[in-house]
Amino acid sequence: MNEAVASHGIMDLVSQAGPVVKLVMLSLLMSSVVSWAIILDKWRRFRRIARESEAFEEKFWSGGSVGKLYQTAADEWPGSPMVAVFLAGFREWKRWEGSSTGRDPEVGDLLTNVRRSMTVTLNRELDNIGQGLTFLATVGSTSPFIGLFGTVWGIMNAFRGLAGAKTTTLTMVAPGIAEALVATAMGLVAAIPAVIAYNKYAADLRRMHQNMDNFGAEFLNILERQAARRVGRRPGRGRVESRAQGRGKSRRPAQW
Repeated sequence: MNEAVASHGIMDLVSQAGPVVKLVMLSLLMSSVVSWAIILDKWRRFRRIARESEAFEEKFWSGGSVGKLYQTAADEWPGSPMVAVFLAGFREWKRWEGSSTGRDPEVGDLLTNVRRSMTVTLNRELDNIGQGLTFLATVGSTSPFIGLFGTVWGIMNAFRGLAGAKTTTLTMVAPGIAEALVATAMGLVAAIPAVIAYNKYAADLRRMHQNMDNFGAEFLNILERQAARRVGRRPGRGRVESRAQGRGKSRRPAQW
């Protein structure tokens, strides 16, 4: 029996499997390959985003000119969604600044437009960054069941082949059962990395959302104070309060 089982390597088991089990294995293999492509792509992208966003925040809170930062940020940190949020908000400021002639500019309209523009940009960036995570979740949740289906089907075929046999031994069914169990193993191999990666990247995406939201609130406060100075009145009581606690670094407000 040991010789019979040992003579069947993994590739032999796969090649001798039935067409349905082979189709299951092929689908699991393709799902695993695509999952790993997404995992590696997200790993590189999240690292780049973290690096560029941190560099941008340090520059923003260094007390330099916001106008100069607006002109160079897109080229210096093209992969940072926080930069995209900043550019969207400051773009609305520039429009407000250019149209506030001949009448007392309305600060409330400015804040509403800035908030709306930054929110839309934030959501668009998060949707773009999160592409592929749904596929990882789907692979992680369905691959074990797909592999189990292949196993059940293979075992059914193995026992069906014994229908006409006068005597039955374990040696006769062991290769067929082994072929079927390979499908379950492949399902787990596809599912486990996908589940781990999805949980990690989903947590990273939530943390990124919080950081961008905090930055947007702080930037909105800065714009409100600057607009109030332009029109010669104090900031309103209803201004957005920042929820960011800082990172323990010395931070100076951006200058105009």
